[in-house]
Amino acid sequence: MKHIVMFGGGSGSRDITMALCGARHAVTRVVPAWDSGGSSRAIRAALGMLAIGDIRQALMTLAHGEERAGSVVRFCNARLSDVSMQADLQAEFDFYASGAHPLLGQMEPGIRQAILDYLRMFRSSIGANFDFRRGSIGNFVLAGAYLAHDRDINTAIFIFRKLCAIDGHVWPSTTSDRVELSATLRDGHLIRGQDQVTALNAEQARVGINGVQLTQPGAGAAGFAGPAANPAVLKAIGMADAILFGPGSFYTSTLAHLSVSGIGAALAATAPAVPKIFIGNILECPETTGRTLAELVQALARAGGPGLLTHVFVNRGWVPFERVVQGFCYLREGSGAPSPEPGVQILADDFEDPWNRGRHDAPKVMASLSQILDRHGNICRAGPDGVRRSAAVHAAKEASVAG
Repeated sequence: MKHIVMFGGGSGSRDITMALCGARHAVTRVVPAWDSGGSSRAIRAALGMLAIGDIRQALMTLAHGEERAGSVVRFCNARLSDVSMQADLQAEFDFYASGAHPLLGQMEPGIRQAILDYLRMFRSSIGANFDFRRGSIGNFVLAGAYLAHDRDINTAIFIFRKLCAIDGHVWPSTTSDRVELSATLRDGHLIRGQDQVTALNAEQARVGINGVQLTQPGAGAAGFAGPAANPAVLKAIGMADAILFGPGSFYTSTLAHLSVSGIGAALAATAPAVPKIFIGNILECPETTGRTLAELVQALARAGGPGLLTHVFVNRGWVPFERVVQGFCYLREGSGAPSPEPGVQILADDFEDPWNRGRHDAPKVMASLSQILDRHGNICRAGPDGVRRSAAVHAAKEASVAG
């Protein structure tokens, strides 16, 4: 078993997460805490807390990958209706929180009661005009646990994992409640909010993103070096056998983590034998319209500093034509693609799922990743305490810590 740390968002890395779980690797997902749309937006506005949508989604992916999709996971995967009548939405939420849902009857009494307590804690804290539309029950449970445990998101996640019997880990890269993301376009215009950046209009997408920033209202611009890193993430990086970046929304879900204070230093402190792999997207999106993979790798290297990457996975198309899937062009490699510095290995192959165009063939990605892990598995590397040790000894230490 290898410990794999993945930086990304909720859905973009889903297939590869499932494949990693199927291969029985220990997975830690590092996800954004700055989403400003959907159910997370309503919860943040009502409770003044960090975004939890990506956290919950990644936890649900782990649960399915670990074959733990029982009554608790199915209950937490449910969503409320997309209707405008507040009274109807309130009644629907009350059906879940009252204990009447049949799935609750299939749970152990202690788990059932904990979930109901968290839902009721959430309900008592949000006020009368909360927007329940398409709200995730899992988000409500996780938010209730956060409130019940002194607004400690790491404790809330730990408890949620135990309720769902999930072995893997999901952590936001920062635990700061008030972090907001903005993007500066190449013409100098500022776009505020992750939901706005991921949905750039056609004109904004053609201009393109120059960079992204994380800010905290009230922190002050002078000397602000980004929100502080989640200690759980720093620990996971120190224990990692491999680190993956992407796939997913490049600027908002991958690159932005490097603006969290402490993340870059922790990555730089990993031993040289720890592979750090960028899995390039297959398709463009509004964030990357007109960009090449080479440009994205260079942006990642600038943000993370020298030595950030050891490998890049490049999807290589076999036909010399521009193709489009669901309105998006295939991401081009770019000239000299895509190594930003000597020593970075480029693995170019047809990584596209033949049955799901535009998505990665997760087993094929896993096969390439396994070859890299096998090559590095017997190399001595530094443990998190800085002592040189073999991979086998380090694995034993990791198992001891996890236990």
